[in-house]
Amino acid sequence: MSQPAAMLRTPDLTRRSHVLSLTLALAAVSVAGACQDKSLNYPAEADLAGLYGAAPQVALNGNVVDVRVVQDRDQLIRGGKLWAKVGPYIYLFSPQTKELFENWSGLGGVRVRTFTSSGTQVAEAMLERGDLNDITWRRALRLVSEARLEGTRRPSFMENLVRYGEETAQFEYNPAFTGE
Repeated sequence: MSQPAAMLRTPDLTRRSHVLSLTLALAAVSVAGACQDKSLNYPAEADLAGLYGAAPQVALNGNVVDVRVVQDRDQLIRGGKLWAKVGPYIYLFSPQTKELFENWSGLGGVRVRTFTSSGTQVAEAMLERGDLNDITWRRALRLVSEARLEGTRRPSFMENLVRYGEETAQFEYNPAFTGE
């Protein structure tokens, strides 16, 4: 004979149900905790001072490191459009930027802006965390190295760096300097 459903629930069955529910809840909390990032950390002003050398001004703005560089007037006159474009990428694709992303988990991006000595913005480029991986970082570092070492004699190295920057970073150029 079948018993009513209410009679099937014995205290033992109810206790097992509660234990199972509690176990599942603890497992969910454990999994959620494991999926969370480590606590996010950010560079202090002292960590940023002199990071890119003496001349650039470097500051943390929210979770983005802002690098402000005054570009030499002669570079812009003699190098024209190419030098106006390449300015931010020289700093953006540097070992210092890679190190910032490796050392500071809360850092969302690095933005480099170049200016004339009178304060007019020439160009801007921003790289967000995760835009480059180990392989693409190696390429970026090679391109910036070639541009720094041989760019004056072989402008194609600077053109390669600009092309790579435009493919991987967010950028904006002042049309007064680039004619675009």
